[in-house]
Amino acid sequence: MNKGYFIVLEGPDGSGKSSVSDIVCEKLTEKGYEVVHTREPGGIEIAEEIRNIILDPKNTSMDAKTEALLYAASRRQHLVEKVVPAKSQGKIVICERFVYSSLAYQGYGRGLGFDEILKINDFAIGSDYPDMTIYLDINEEVGLKRIESRTFKDRLDKESLSFHHLVNEGYREVLRRFKDTKVVDASKSIDCVVDDVLALIIDLIND
Repeated sequence: MNKGYFIVLEGPDGSGKSSVSDIVCEKLTEKGYEVVHTREPGGIEIAEEIRNIILDPKNTSMDAKTEALLYAASRRQHLVEKVVPAKSQGKIVICERFVYSSLAYQGYGRGLGFDEILKINDFAIGSDYPDMTIYLDINEEVGLKRIESRTFKDRLDKESLSFHHLVNEGYREVLRRFKDTKVVDASKSIDCVVDDVLALIIDLIND
């Protein structure tokens, strides 16, 4: 049986994670790999229900710590029910978002603290960290413009500009702390971004 891999695509809103992930998964499948495409929060029924609570625009009164704990709970269930079993079966799991999103959004954006959010998530995921995290790097203004063009905005999309500035600052801290994160320039054409991401994944598999 082939070795399984858990690969995460990270980046702020507007960086193109969903579009890039879709195409990368298609290309890997065409190459004969068994691929599972998933996302956070969500990916399974329980986690999707938690996602609906977190992102519902009506839930404006949600406490920041409640939000952080819901993300961690969703992450745990997603891991044990979908990610870990798929990886153990030799599949390549491509996931949109993981712990780094919580560090940026709740640690920095909500002001709960980088290390505090890391502790919560260390408890939630144990040793099940990704084999590779790829960060889609986009100019902050470009990413925010992409958000503005969306027809539907969830609770986080509707946050203030100052919140999104803090999130981007959080991601910069993530990149400073986690030096093994692979960075791809997401300002290039989607074909170029897909090629860069795919090359990193193939290098990992062939290592």
